[in-house]
Amino acid sequence: FFRVYKKTSGNGQLTLYLGKRDYVDHVDSVECVEGVVKIDPADLGDKKVWVHLVCAFRYGRDDLDVIGLSFRKDIWIKCVQLYPAADHKPAIAPMHTTLLTKAGEQGHAFTFDIPTNLPCSVTLQPGDEDKGKPCGVDFEVKAYVAKEADDPDEKVDKKDTCRLVIRKIQFAPDKTGAGPKQEVNKGSITLEASMDKEIYYHGEEIPIKIKIKNDSNKPVNKVKVSIDQTTDVVLYSADKYTKNVLCEEFSENVEPGASHSTTLTVTPLLANNKEKRGLALDGRLKDEDTNLASTTVLRAGMDKEVLGILVSYKIKVNLVAGGGGLLGGLTATDVVAELPLVLMNPKRTKKAEVQLPMHRQDERTAH
Repeated sequence: FFRVYKKTSGNGQLTLYLGKRDYVDHVDSVECVEGVVKIDPADLGDKKVWVHLVCAFRYGRDDLDVIGLSFRKDIWIKCVQLYPAADHKPAIAPMHTTLLTKAGEQGHAFTFDIPTNLPCSVTLQPGDEDKGKPCGVDFEVKAYVAKEADDPDEKVDKKDTCRLVIRKIQFAPDKTGAGPKQEVNKGSITLEASMDKEIYYHGEEIPIKIKIKNDSNKPVNKVKVSIDQTTDVVLYSADKYTKNVLCEEFSENVEPGASHSTTLTVTPLLANNKEKRGLALDGRLKDEDTNLASTTVLRAGMDKEVLGILVSYKIKVNLVAGGGGLLGGLTATDVVAELPLVLMNPKRTKKAEVQLPMHRQDERTAH
């Protein structure tokens, strides 16, 4: 069964149909976008119907575009003519067949292949005062009426267009590598921090194993665990933003001359970071919740600038030794170990896909 998404242009001439809005990047290939546009040719005159898929990077606000400072850059765009029929004649897939049944005799099928070197969808969490589309990387399928596909002098009316935002997403591979480990020594205190595996899923508990050997004359009072998200905006400039997404303290007392081993469990969640403006999230569709952005997976030889936004995570395990008495923090010793964290979504099962409802309510819009 397919969930059918559709959007109708303001004048009712065009209706865009898609069977899904998430398209999976399998690293060596990306699922193709298969859709249908229902076209009423009655009032087209000498105009044609086009459909395009665009991957765009938005780094600014809509109101800035009005004064001529456009902070939107098209990373990649592909456009095909659907009416009158041109050279675009895709092989009819099962998805097309389902959508053509919905569209009827006026349905025209299209297929877009997404290159493997394009970024996945990422959204930067807007603040309360932000208006318009959020910053980030998004993909959009748009059908529209125009004389030419891309003529800067031809104004395309909003009522002659219909569009649906889609997402390009990556799932964690079936096999994961060994987890990271680091050992540090400071002030006669040795800290070893490690994790069992390389990749963790969004919402999954992350157990961190720690071993402490305290050969100093100070007691270890507590352990702080924090997780930072670093967002590297590489398309326009070398802007890097680091935001804390988790910070927890654990009481772990290790006296001088003693050793101690334990496992501390943490879970970074978007639900605990809803107020942090600029936090990177997996691409968000309208009225649908999401999660913290997945770690960017770089293939060998990829052009980082094409990716727009790179996301990475780091876990910091911080021992605090001493620090009591009149001198307080002046006599404290901090021992810090850092571990890279890869956060991704688990691969979806076919069983879950079959359980999707067949229809979605028509969303009629003028843009």
